[in-house]
Amino acid sequence: MRLAELAKKRVAVWGYGREGRAASAVLRQRFPRQALTVFCSQDEAIAAAAGPQQEFLHLVATPPDALALSHFDVVVKSPGISAYKSPVPEAEAAGVRFTSGSALWFAEHAGARTICVTGTKGKSTVSALIAHLLRNSGKCVALAGNIGLPLLELLDPTPVPDWWVIELSSFQSRDFAGTPTVAVINNLYEEHLDWHGTRERYVSDKLAIAAKARQLVIGAQPELLALTAAHPRRKVFGNADGWHVRDLAIFRAAERILPLAALPLPGMHNALNACAAFGAIEAAGEDAHAMAQYVATFKPLPHRLQTLGERGGIDYINDSIATTPYATVEALRSLAGRAVTVLVGGFDRGVDWSIFVDAVSKQAPHAIVTMGANGAAIAAALRRTDAPRFALASAQSLHDALARARALTPAGGTILLSPGAPSFDQFRDYAERGREFARLAGFDPAQIAQIEGLGIA
Repeated sequence: MRLAELAKKRVAVWGYGREGRAASAVLRQRFPRQALTVFCSQDEAIAAAAGPQQEFLHLVATPPDALALSHFDVVVKSPGISAYKSPVPEAEAAGVRFTSGSALWFAEHAGARTICVTGTKGKSTVSALIAHLLRNSGKCVALAGNIGLPLLELLDPTPVPDWWVIELSSFQSRDFAGTPTVAVINNLYEEHLDWHGTRERYVSDKLAIAAKARQLVIGAQPELLALTAAHPRRKVFGNADGWHVRDLAIFRAAERILPLAALPLPGMHNALNACAAFGAIEAAGEDAHAMAQYVATFKPLPHRLQTLGERGGIDYINDSIATTPYATVEALRSLAGRAVTVLVGGFDRGVDWSIFVDAVSKQAPHAIVTMGANGAAIAAALRRTDAPRFALASAQSLHDALARARALTPAGGTILLSPGAPSFDQFRDYAERGREFARLAGFDPAQIAQIEGLGIA
């Protein structure tokens, strides 16, 4: 759907977070005298009312039902609103057409050279690393999307980038309807079942990014390999024929490219993230070999195994982005050999924690502190393990969890925030949770939160 198709239509924006604000701003600019309704929260309505262009803008600070939505031809829905939950299906049945900011952007930029990145974990790091490598090779690159900058904020850029590197969540990939020059699917694990409803839907929505991709780059996960086997131009990283890790180095097939010690990113999972970035650049027709040297100057993203520093003889690491048990397991693997107390738990969205329980049964951290809405269930699962070799404690809040972790962690040890769950039970998002962890640990939250490279450069 092109923006021009919204002229003289009854249009609403549902949600007034950053995506919703970007969509509203574009619609007000393109159609200044056309009525626009915004469904938002009370706090968002106050913010919107203080903004410009109030004429023809109608703010509704209550959640819409199907009847309210049925008054509109098109609703621009924010990504966090599930397409599978009421009232969306009922409104669609009544003839309402839903779209998104990402879908509108792709419709306006059908000819753009895009590298679109998704996956359960690592997609932000892969996206930022691709942009970093391309920029250091002299390209003008846009970095936007789910990583923190809505695409509609870059609707009419000057200059036009050589490449668009776009991170897409499963919410966005479901209906963005774009044609990526290169699509990257890093991995697939169980996540966001509260939004998608089933694992099958989650997988299908993730794979929607591949349907029209000219080139597809995937990790060597058996499930991914099977599901994308029919793609005519598929490249795989993580196997011996492509970009992969072995002998403490990154290889391209039989050629050794660079040692893992040159990566500013800890852990095997980040080494595979680098392989994904190289594979994407290669699929785009650029010289990935030549760009490998620029990895050393990449600045890791905040809240991703981010070393904060030492306080009171204890090291603190912020991995608040870890919102699945798989991510927490990888974080612990990257810290093998250290006396680690890990803080886990948060919003309960029905994810199976057996992989975490199995992992810590085989390679135990020093201690585990559970917290949040699903903390009690995680603790109960951990207590059922045979002869656990870790100390176990429980708390409700992050504040109390950190206090318990300090009491359990020896001098020279490490406290790791890697919750394996979303933050919505206590915080607005993972970034707010990470900043609060830093503050409670004695660090300046403002110094840890910046994602460098967003936008066009």
